[in-house]
Amino acid sequence: MMRERAEQLEAWVAGNRWAASTIRSYQDAVGGFLGYVCDARYGWMAECEQRVGAVPAQICHESNSAVHVGEYEGRPARRPLSRVELQTLFDVCDDAVETMAGSGRKGWLAAFRDATLFKTIYGWGLRRREAAMLDVVDFSVNPAAPVLGGLGICHVRFGKAKRGSPPRRRAVATVMPWAAEALGQYLTEIRPRYEAGGQLAVWLTERGGRVSPPPIDERVAVWRGGAGGPARGFVVAVPAPLWCASSVGGGGDVVLVAAAVEPAAARTAKNRMLTDALARAFDRDNDLEQREARR
Repeated sequence: MMRERAEQLEAWVAGNRWAASTIRSYQDAVGGFLGYVCDARYGWMAECEQRVGAVPAQICHESNSAVHVGEYEGRPARRPLSRVELQTLFDVCDDAVETMAGSGRKGWLAAFRDATLFKTIYGWGLRRREAAMLDVVDFSVNPAAPVLGGLGICHVRFGKAKRGSPPRRRAVATVMPWAAEALGQYLTEIRPRYEAGGQLAVWLTERGGRVSPPPIDERVAVWRGGAGGPARGFVVAVPAPLWCASSVGGGGDVVLVAAAVEPAAARTAKNRMLTDALARAFDRDNDLEQREARR
């Protein structure tokens, strides 16, 4: 009987195309419940035998259960968008906003919001829930980069939680000035048009409520398809707890920046690196503007 039940569980798992993490969580749930029921200290073994004439047995073992042995469990087909694909996505979004706004079509505010949302996710390396739960008060000045104004640091309050813990907080330093510029324009020119009243959410729906995480996936899929990319299987950015500000000064985008709680000496060193990188980035932008002005 126990072997038959174990085979039924394996068939149930095999019959569904779940992710490895989902399979493991289901098996952990079944194994945990059976571990409780089969524990003689709780009396359920005798109770089941008395009522139904059979006793429960543990069917989730190491031999037939998924094990978490790798750091990454995502599907191999999923990958971040390349630099070219990402630029194409941003260009398509910007062109659509200009076209819709110029023709007076309804929905250009939502298109502007989506375009800025995608740039914010990439620029600060946010997960969809982290981006959806941002409030306008979650940005502040970074003393290491005062030129960015009030968008120098993004305070993430709904980061991915560890097991049994509340959402983790972290502060992400702004290292892409163009992302801060796009977000600043949205906050000053576009967001007030939603008439949200006392709503503090950065991303608003047409009715003035907060945009929830699931629609963000849907909007990314729609715009990604419009940019000529696949509708599924790709992500915009993946957060990682590492600093990589040196590429800003070298002309490339930052992989990701996460300012976590660290020793003061480490923060000081990183602030110096960030300040130098931003200075080089702004000097480069100023040189380009001066060259275009001469033309």
